[in-house]
Amino acid sequence: MATIKFLGAAQEVTGSCHLVSAPGAGNILLDCGMHQGGDAIERLPTEQFLFEPAEIDALVLSHAHLDHSGLLPMLVHAGFNSPIYCTKATAELLEIMLDDAAGLYMRDLERENIKRERRGQPAVEALYNLDDVKKVLGLCRGIAYNQATEIKPHISVTLHDAGHILGSAIVQLDINERGQQKRVVFSGDLGKKDSPLMKDPTLLTEADVVLMESTYGNRDHRTMDDSILQLEQVLHETWEAGGNVLIPAFAVGRTQEFLFYLGRMHQEGKLDGWQIFLDSPMAIKVTKVYDRWLHTMDCEDVKALCERDRSFLKDFLPRLIASVSSEESMAINRIKSGALIIAGSGMCTGGRIRHHFKHRIWDKRTTIIFAGFQARGTLGRMLVDGMKKIKLFGDEFLVRARIETIGGFSAHAGQAALVNWSANFSNQPKIFLVHGEPEAQDALAEKLYSEKGISVTIPALRQSFAF
Repeated sequence: MATIKFLGAAQEVTGSCHLVSAPGAGNILLDCGMHQGGDAIERLPTEQFLFEPAEIDALVLSHAHLDHSGLLPMLVHAGFNSPIYCTKATAELLEIMLDDAAGLYMRDLERENIKRERRGQPAVEALYNLDDVKKVLGLCRGIAYNQATEIKPHISVTLHDAGHILGSAIVQLDINERGQQKRVVFSGDLGKKDSPLMKDPTLLTEADVVLMESTYGNRDHRTMDDSILQLEQVLHETWEAGGNVLIPAFAVGRTQEFLFYLGRMHQEGKLDGWQIFLDSPMAIKVTKVYDRWLHTMDCEDVKALCERDRSFLKDFLPRLIASVSSEESMAINRIKSGALIIAGSGMCTGGRIRHHFKHRIWDKRTTIIFAGFQARGTLGRMLVDGMKKIKLFGDEFLVRARIETIGGFSAHAGQAALVNWSANFSNQPKIFLVHGEPEAQDALAEKLYSEKGISVTIPALRQSFAF
């Protein structure tokens, strides 16, 4: 019988990795993501492949976020050499994401080894290098949505729009196991129905096995209208107080959505005098990729830009300044008030946002806006949970800044949308909840059973099931 083994994002949100094996058909890996939180030099050695990389026949990547793709360079370094199937937009974004992550990793590793040399300690060996990143990109096979593609004899994959970020996909695997047809559906990360840039997640009706994300399984988001009003109010109050705003944002998806809403506020005269800084070289590159895919997006305002051959980055929000160099980034810290700074990383685990915290988090006029899920163990989660002191770059800082969470900007489906998506399957498949913390999964499981009569399984790490 075919089996599915849960090797990551089992009763946790990050580290997506699931192995589908079918006798006579092969081993297919769904995602190969890293866990988020902590320093990469400390974290990566703890990431272990619970399979033999050279024995994987194909990999299907749901989307480009690092918690779904970040271990791909380590995978090829360990012997993986098979095709990686994803959408063409995901392949474009993946190059930016992996190059950036590798650059940060190599720089951190170099600094760590200089320290170790001074102490007479052995150097830390790199777990992958830039050649491995190039190899990953060379293995990518971009395929269109809704197009069945044979990836092995007896196995085909169809990618459906997940509505999460550009190129994100729901994965449908069709397996012919000795004449018997079996279908596995992996939701990846499902987006919201009211996302301004993305189309609604595709509703599927037939499957034997469903792997469904459950990040927000225990709650719904505020409506988009309420969230925009909250954003407008928070920005206006901070402007009146003479402060600055810091927005930790993922380079892919969240940043572009924020730019869209800020652009619309500018068009409507609701942006006061804010100067907007996009302080992330990676997010700037990603936004240019979004420019190239404007024609695929589900938004009349953006389509109008596309028809006039104008840029999402430059024309929709003329107050925007893209800060590429470290010198440009540091110059922002000399601004006393009126700076709205969007910088990575989204969970504050690294990137330029931590440098801006150093200069502003102790100032009570500062507002920090969180607009997405903050995983356990990350600095973002600690701040959302009310931590009053943090340590950055070896120094301790008081947290006097105003902390605001605006849930409606999340790129994930909320509880009601997850219930509706799973209830759309007409043939009662076996449903596994993945990509969620235990309390969220328990709440979603109870909701599915009480409202729809659907029983689900919450797998543990390394647990395997036959189907």
